[in-house]
Amino acid sequence: MNRLGFLSIAMLLGAASPAIAQDAATGEKDFLVCRACHQIGPNAKNGVGPVLTGVVGRKAGTYPGFTYSAANKDSGIVWSPDELNKYLTDPQKVVPHTKMIFPGIKDETKRKNVIAYLEQFSADGNKAE
Repeated sequence: MNRLGFLSIAMLLGAASPAIAQDAATGEKDFLVCRACHQIGPNAKNGVGPVLTGVVGRKAGTYPGFTYSAANKDSGIVWSPDELNKYLTDPQKVVPHTKMIFPGIKDETKRKNVIAYLEQFSADGNKAE
């Protein structure tokens, strides 16, 4: 590969990192629609919806102290970014009879931004920097 090829790849890789950070930062703003029911972070508490701190990698219907629908508890879903993307598109379609009466986030970019924001929080509430 020639020098121009290496330079092009290096520039693309360098540009990718800020884009990922920007997605999470934008996702924090896009998460505002979720805050009506959900909390996230080290001091988060269950509300209308369960705490979303550490949701990525968690089995659906398992956050302590929240009363989930049987549909959610029995869904067998583990919240990966792909599963969250499907669910946040249309929660009732993915988990029929879920208690979450949210129409979904139809804009794919906003969904991915919200997921990038959620991925920052580990189960102990700490936010990766």
